[in-house]
Amino acid sequence: MLDHAFYARPVVDVARDLVGCVLDHDGASGVIVETEAYHESEPASHSYVGLTARTRPLFGPPGRAYVYRSYGIHALVNAVCEPEGVGAAVLIRALEPLGELELMRHRRRLQRPEDLCSGPGKLTQALAIELEHNELDLVDSPLRILPRPADRPAPELVAGVRIGITKAPDLPWRFCARGNRCVSKPWPPGLDVARPVRV
Repeated sequence: MLDHAFYARPVVDVARDLVGCVLDHDGASGVIVETEAYHESEPASHSYVGLTARTRPLFGPPGRAYVYRSYGIHALVNAVCEPEGVGAAVLIRALEPLGELELMRHRRRLQRPEDLCSGPGKLTQALAIELEHNELDLVDSPLRILPRPADRPAPELVAGVRIGITKAPDLPWRFCARGNRCVSKPWPPGLDVARPVRV
């Protein structure tokens, strides 16, 4: 079981180590295949502006969820990291569905497994994650991150620059599971997506 100490570490380390773990909520789950790290020291992070009503969860205890609305449409889920008082979080960008495909297909109205959770707004829809889940404890709540399944090998990581941002775009803080077609597009160089999706 992941504990709060797992999250109370440098955000880039946590972002790397979350790839291969499992995000679970409301009858559906998926293996995390893509993450991005965000830290108060760089302007792409919401916490860069300091402590506000919106950013308060980012400065809270490690191991909590930070869920926010992107462009007024999609809820995005992050794992708060580093010691309390430091504004840092890992954005969960993509999942490989881990069973419960029909439930995810119903929620997403799509069929192909690689389309169900291949983006941060897609995965929250597939797992029914909304703003009401902001600040839930990812260790002990209905919204949980679980360790990598014992029957799956540790993923080989591909690092690249974060996507969909205009500030600090050159930091190589995006981490993807090599060979996994569920990673969001554009795929980073070296992803090697010839390997099939496991379901």
